[in-house]
Amino acid sequence: MTNSSFTLAKHTILPGTHKTVFFPAPNINTQIKLEIPVHVFHGKKPGPKIFIISAIHGDELNSIEIIRRVHEHINVKKLSGTIITVPVANIYGVILQSRYLPDRRDLNRSFPGSKNGTIAARLAHGIIKQIVKHCDYGIDLHTGAIGRINMPQLRVNLSTPGAKKLACYFGIPIILDAKLRDGSLRSTASELGIPLLVYEGGEALRYNELCIRAGTRGIINVLHHLKMMKSTQSHKPALSNTVITNTSRWVRSPASGLVQPVADAFTRRVKKDDVLAYIHDPFVINPSAKVVAPFEGIVIGQALRTMANDGDPLFHIASFKKIAGVQAYIEEYRDEISD
Repeated sequence: MTNSSFTLAKHTILPGTHKTVFFPAPNINTQIKLEIPVHVFHGKKPGPKIFIISAIHGDELNSIEIIRRVHEHINVKKLSGTIITVPVANIYGVILQSRYLPDRRDLNRSFPGSKNGTIAARLAHGIIKQIVKHCDYGIDLHTGAIGRINMPQLRVNLSTPGAKKLACYFGIPIILDAKLRDGSLRSTASELGIPLLVYEGGEALRYNELCIRAGTRGIINVLHHLKMMKSTQSHKPALSNTVITNTSRWVRSPASGLVQPVADAFTRRVKKDDVLAYIHDPFVINPSAKVVAPFEGIVIGQALRTMANDGDPLFHIASFKKIAGVQAYIEEYRDEISD
């Protein structure tokens, strides 16, 4: 069966073709016109429609590289369905190397947006109207905030029909059944009944090769399992023992000072009351304070800055029932990604 033509923002894309559509972005205060390139890969055969979006936060450059690598795997002549990619959603933030828009608003707290609202609301409205509502599935790529690193993980609203199955297809060690946040793209997609995976991996303003590979492979896994792309002999199937948890917590600094992490704390298994770091007084007057794990789990995120204020989040720990199996799976997964 041959696919029909696809229309996006008054642009017609023929079956078996790749077209770049330029969306006008709201003007900034200098009246300079900006456009956001959106790639549409429209397969010859009918199938699902999926969007992949990155750089909703303008300092999350890791996610842009993931989309570039995904493009290299797409053969539009053999594709079933439609893939819409947005390498740079927050063009203003990328230009400024900032998480936010020029008005300091967070685009991922501005959905579903408004046609006549702020610059963030208008941009969010355009993304929902022109892209999200055309699709059956979505993948939203992120990194840790500036000064933090996240190990590869998915954050998903598992109450959305089809979300759990899609997340397991991604084939990544850890899935967080995370609460919806008002104004997030994930929240709006859930209201529309669209399963959306939020991939977290790496840190702001820096490439992390392991996290890039994990994100790229996860997306390809999803496309294969949705039968949009055919598997190749070199493609490794998604691992089947992905672990889901809805329990995670940031451990905060008990004092202000210089942070000395315990070696190899990131991604390792920790037990209750294990020391994660020491906080030293820069004036060498007060005794050092210990940062301890409140429960047994896996460190899935870590602050990278050497100085911390009292109460700053330092380590993100996820809790699991079968902790030993999770640790073994993470090590296996890391070895596979590093090959």
